[in-house]
Amino acid sequence: MIAEDIRHFLTALLLVVGSLLPIVNPVGSAPMFLAMTRGSDAATRQMLALKVAINSFALIIGSLIIGAYVLRIFGISVPVVQVAGGAVLCALGWNLLNSDPAVHADASPPASSEMVFMRAFYPLTLPLTVDPGAISVAITVGANHAHGVGRVLIGLAAGIIGAALISLSVWLAYRYAERVAHWLGHTRVMVVLRLSAFIVLCIGVEITWNGIHALLVEVKFAPPAATTPEGTASAESPVAGFGAARTALIAQLGADAAGRL
Repeated sequence: MIAEDIRHFLTALLLVVGSLLPIVNPVGSAPMFLAMTRGSDAATRQMLALKVAINSFALIIGSLIIGAYVLRIFGISVPVVQVAGGAVLCALGWNLLNSDPAVHADASPPASSEMVFMRAFYPLTLPLTVDPGAISVAITVGANHAHGVGRVLIGLAAGIIGAALISLSVWLAYRYAERVAHWLGHTRVMVVLRLSAFIVLCIGVEITWNGIHALLVEVKFAPPAATTPEGTASAESPVAGFGAARTALIAQLGADAAGRL
């Protein structure tokens, strides 16, 4: 039992981190973070990196836990969310697998520390760090949970730890953004993106199939008699009448033969 719970926890943790971390991509967003905080000192960037990491954790964990319930208010079923979110995840993975991302530097003049802190949530957290694609994927992953109180609690713990790990990676990448930008080259970033994109594509296919399977299970087919048109039933009635007449004729012939005997 404990081994099964550990396996389920690790599976849920890897699902959260593997599906969201490549889309959040803090290493790829670090150069943009540097450009949008140009002119700020090291202390301001460190505090801002912490704020963005906390905001990212709140967005991710909120989408994982209550995202499906918010969608339920609008009358959207969970399998539909799985199909749509999985399709979005597949599209994102395919685009990352075939695209050549380039970092666009912000040409705006240096801003003051107060102005930089005002931009901690928008646009540094949303949409630079956690974009709408990551939010939709988080809602899809949160909707793709197991049944049972124990499994739900295990999945919740895995989601919290996974969101914390992603936020920690955001803080580390932004905290040491300048060093990371110098250490990582274009080739290394492209290799990481290609491998991550393939994983995202596979996870998207899996989530999409889960939604399609759930929708197919919900479909209820009517029995053949109820779906047979009236014309077909009337066309088959002579055949049934011929069978009954043949049975009666055989019975009559048998009675005549028995009378002769």
